[in-house]
Amino acid sequence: MPERRTPLYDYHARHAELVKGGGDYQFPLSYGNAVDEHMNTRMNVGMQDLSTMGEIDVKGPGAERLLNRLLVNDIRDLLPGQVRYSTMVNPNGGIVDDVTVYKFNDEHWMLVTSSAPRKKSARWIMEHAVGMSAYATDLTGAVGLISVQGPRSRELMASTAQGMDLSKLRFFHFGRAQVFSVEILVSRSGYTGELGYELYVPAEEAHTVWEGLLKAGREFGLRPYGTAAMQSLRIEKGLPLAGPDIRDDENHTPFHLGLDRWIRFEKQDFIGRDALLRVQSQGLTERWVGMSLESELAGRAGAPIHSVGDVALGTRIITSGQRAGEPIPAERAGPVVGYVTSSAKGHSVGKFLALGFVQTSHAHAGCQLLVDVEGTLRLAKVVPTPFFDPAGIRLRGKTSLAP
Repeated sequence: MPERRTPLYDYHARHAELVKGGGDYQFPLSYGNAVDEHMNTRMNVGMQDLSTMGEIDVKGPGAERLLNRLLVNDIRDLLPGQVRYSTMVNPNGGIVDDVTVYKFNDEHWMLVTSSAPRKKSARWIMEHAVGMSAYATDLTGAVGLISVQGPRSRELMASTAQGMDLSKLRFFHFGRAQVFSVEILVSRSGYTGELGYELYVPAEEAHTVWEGLLKAGREFGLRPYGTAAMQSLRIEKGLPLAGPDIRDDENHTPFHLGLDRWIRFEKQDFIGRDALLRVQSQGLTERWVGMSLESELAGRAGAPIHSVGDVALGTRIITSGQRAGEPIPAERAGPVVGYVTSSAKGHSVGKFLALGFVQTSHAHAGCQLLVDVEGTLRLAKVVPTPFFDPAGIRLRGKTSLAP
C-alpha cells in the first residue's frame, strides 16, 4: 500500500517518532514523552493532527434522505450547525464505520469517517448515493483536521478565533471562524473526553494554523501529542477505535460495542434495520468490555482472555505469598473466552487498562479473568467504562483529575 502523509507531515518528521497506522498514513507516535503528553492534555491543552480522518461532502436535494438511510441514528431533527454521532452498518448489521455528521443546510452535509476505513466508507456512501438525487465527494485531501483538547482549550481558542463566541458554542455544535487569517470550521467535539475543539482547515493553510497555535498556546501550556497519548486518553474513556475495536470484518454490530443507544428503530427504513432488530431479539454471545489489569505491561491486540478456571479455587499466586508476582501457570487457566482489542496504561487513573470482547457469561462487572500479557497470564477484572470521569464532567470544562 502507498504511504500517505498529512499536510503537517514535515513538522511531524522533524519533531516526532513516526509510525504507520490506519489508512496507511505516517502517524506521529510521540513528540518525546507520551506520558507527559497524556497528562498535559488532561491538565492544560494538547493538540493533535487528525488529518488522517475522512471528510465526505454530501450535497443535493436527496442528501438528507441518503444519509438517513445510511445511518442508524436519525438526523432529520438536526438544525444547521449541529453535529451527530452514528454508525453505518451493512445489511447484516455489522459496523461499516462510526462517523460524525455535520449539517450545513438541508441539502449540504459532511460525514467525518474514521482513518482506517476512510476509503471504504467513502465508496460505501458514493455507491448508495446513486439514484438518490445526491452526490458525495471525498474532500479528505483538501482538509487538515487539527484537534485542540484539554481544560484550557477554550482559553486558547478564544484568544485566537475571530467571528465566533466560543463561550456559546455547545457540545456537538460547529460554526465558522477565522484563525490567523484562515477561514476554518470549529467544532466543539473530540476524542479525549476533555473540553475540546476540532478545527477543519484548508490543507494548504494547515501549517499556518498549526504553527500559530503552537506559538499562541505557550501561555496555556499547549503541547502536541501523538497516537500513543491519543490511545491512552481514549481508552480511559472507553471509546472504540475503527481497526482494533471496530473490526474491518464487519461482523460486530452496534449492540456488541455498546453503541446501540444511538440506534433509532423508529426510522422505518435504514440499511441493516431488520438485522439489528433480530440481534436485539436474540441477544448476544459476546460483548465489548473494559478490564482493569494487574500487570506492569499492556496487553497486545488479539491477546487471548481466559476464564480463571481452578485459579479461583486456589491461591492467587500473582498477588500474595512467597511467590507473589510469579506468573500463573497456563495449565491452571480456564478456556479462552475472548480477546483483547486495545490496551494501555491509564495514566490518569494509575492502572493498566484493556478493552476486549468476551463471552456474555463473563461480561458482567466484577468478573475475574486472565489476560495473556506477553506470554504471562495476568489477573483482570471487568469494570464499567469509562474508566475515567464516568459522569463526563470534564466535557463541560471542569478540571478535577479524580476518576
